[in-house]
Amino acid sequence: MSPLAIFFFFFFNLSLASNTIYNVQNYGAKSNGKTDSSKAFLSAWGSACASTSASTIYVPRGIYLIRKAYFNGQTCKRNAITIRIDGTLLAPSDYNVIGNDGNWITFEKVNGVSIYGGIFDGQGASLWTCKNSKKTCPKGTTALAFYNSNNIVMNGVTVQNSQMFHILVDGCNNANLQGVKVLAPGNSPNTDGIHVQSSSGVSIRNSNIGTGDDCISIGPGNSNLWIEGIACGPGHGISIGSLGWESKEQGVQNVTVKTVTFTGTQNGVRVKTWARPSSGFVRHVLFQHIVMSNVQNPIIIDQNYCPNHESCPHQGSGVKISDVTYQDIHGTSATEVAVKLDCSKTNPCSGITLDNVNLSYKNGRAEASCVNAAGKASGFKELTSCL
Repeated sequence: MSPLAIFFFFFFNLSLASNTIYNVQNYGAKSNGKTDSSKAFLSAWGSACASTSASTIYVPRGIYLIRKAYFNGQTCKRNAITIRIDGTLLAPSDYNVIGNDGNWITFEKVNGVSIYGGIFDGQGASLWTCKNSKKTCPKGTTALAFYNSNNIVMNGVTVQNSQMFHILVDGCNNANLQGVKVLAPGNSPNTDGIHVQSSSGVSIRNSNIGTGDDCISIGPGNSNLWIEGIACGPGHGISIGSLGWESKEQGVQNVTVKTVTFTGTQNGVRVKTWARPSSGFVRHVLFQHIVMSNVQNPIIIDQNYCPNHESCPHQGSGVKISDVTYQDIHGTSATEVAVKLDCSKTNPCSGITLDNVNLSYKNGRAEASCVNAAGKASGFKELTSCL
């Protein structure tokens, strides 16, 4: 055996020896989709959390019913915990079981947790039916939530049919979501794909998202977000907001959204704020290399946001929007007005750039509408006369 081969042999075996694997089935998890395996998953987490060596929690093939699970990393002895899932995690089918619990699966104060593979199935269809029938229903839970955590990795994970939001990243730093699939019907209410708020250094790449609400929504307090290689549809598009409900609110800055395809969505790239006083802001945003296919509102800034036109504030939005660039955006609009910039009457948009934006409607040029917006535009006359 060559010296190089000997080195790799010992290195490989040393890596195995230093990584302890915790199989959830060894803690009592049943893969029949009927037996509640919540305690088994929490026990496996407890062992991995108490370990001083690198740990992997392994979920073999099968369907595991999880009533609810809360993973706290505050007391973990080692940061790096890997969760490798070859099976499906299943929420209770009765929405009343967890419908008012906020979240189904929660990670809080973890550092260095990586999740590879697996399906998280929220079984939210019965709750959507309840909501769509206008009955009194629970609010619904978020399927997979991360709070106040750092250095998170999700790779090859599928989250589907959540009662409400599918993935929530809140108060986190350095989260990398890669190759994620989020799946829910277009008529499923409030089922945002990925919602990010109060976080920094979050990247979402090479993912397919189709839901009944925003594919990706960006809430207050976010900075340094990178979103690239996304297929969005059905859904409401990629949205910054809604912002500005609170009078004192953190802003959103340094956001890049590039190489995205929107197919049959309600919106493409959207910024939405409530029409009421606020200290919030949106600045340094780039929307680049985007394809629209039959999108109702391909480019929209809505500073008079008020869903369902209920209890609308009817004031001027205090959220200041500045330095937003739309570059190389083309495709088809499902409505005549493809670019709608409806900015605040008390705090107008500034530094808006429309560069190489080419959108059509019924084989002709789409229209543009700009109110209280200043900046520069290049391209067809509908845009150049808008700003």
